[in-house]
Formats: sequence, structure tokens, C-alpha cells
Amino acid sequence: MARRPVASKESDDRLVLAVYSADRLVRSQLHMALGDRLAADLPAVRLEEFATSNALVDALDAGGIDCLILDAESSPLGGIGLAHQVRDETVDPPPIVLLVARMVDAWLATWSQADAVVQLPVDPLTLPETVAGVIRAARAGTLASHVTTVPGAASRH
Repeated sequence: MARRPVASKESDDRLVLAVYSADRLVRSQLHMALGDRLAADLPAVRLEEFATSNALVDALDAGGIDCLILDAESSPLGGIGLAHQVRDETVDPPPIVLLVARMVDAWLATWSQADAVVQLPVDPLTLPETVAGVIRAARAGTLASHVTTVPGAASRH
């Protein structure tokens, strides 16, 4: 299924990335790692930071978000539960990248229905590459809502 066109406030060709973490330092790390552009073949990005799940859900309801980046370690609602909620309650949700503290916990992302999992602390090479990959797949209509992890990551299976 192809993604719907997204109109941003600043420019119609900007990618809007929603970053969710209750931790200000994690949001700052994500902002620094993602920068202004994920890859040369993708438009510039605009980051929208959310410290609460309610604010993120309201923004999703308003539309215009191209990708969610959710911190599994957030409290009181972690990114794993939030990803599951978004998949269950949002029509045509954007791709979801889940940040986990331990890659051995990546199996939980299967339940959450996240599209990709990246380990914390944020790696400034891996994160933009992963986010760009899920956005490309969503734009091409080839995004299968199954978790992909970084090669070499542990699994409980």
C-alpha cells in the first residue's frame, strides 16, 4: 500500500519525523544524529519532538508525519506500547522505528509491530540509515510491517 502524500507546514517536500522520548537528552541525541537530511536521495527533514504520548497521538491525528521514532525506555508509556497503540488505532500509520536499550529486547518489537529497531545509545550512522530505509520502503509501497534489526543483533528465537 502506497503512503499518502504528506504536506508539511514549511515545505511540501520536507519529511516530518516525530521523535518521542520522555528524556530530553535522548531527544537531543536523536536531533543531532538525524540532522537536516537523512540521505541525498530524500528531502530535507523537519523534526518534531514529543515528550508525552498524548501530544504525539494528537499530532498523528492531525496528520503530516512521515515516520515515528519511539524510545522504548520512555515512561510512563514506552515506545513499545505506543507503537502497538499506533498500529491498532491509526488508519494508515507512518513507519515506526523503535529505539531499545538492549538488542536482546528487539523481539518485543515484533509485538509492537515496529518496522525497524535501533539500539540506544544513538549511533549517528545507523539511525539515519535505518530511518531512511523505512521511509524509502514506505514510499515505494514495499514496507512490510515486520521488524528489521541491525545485522548481528541478538534474538530470542
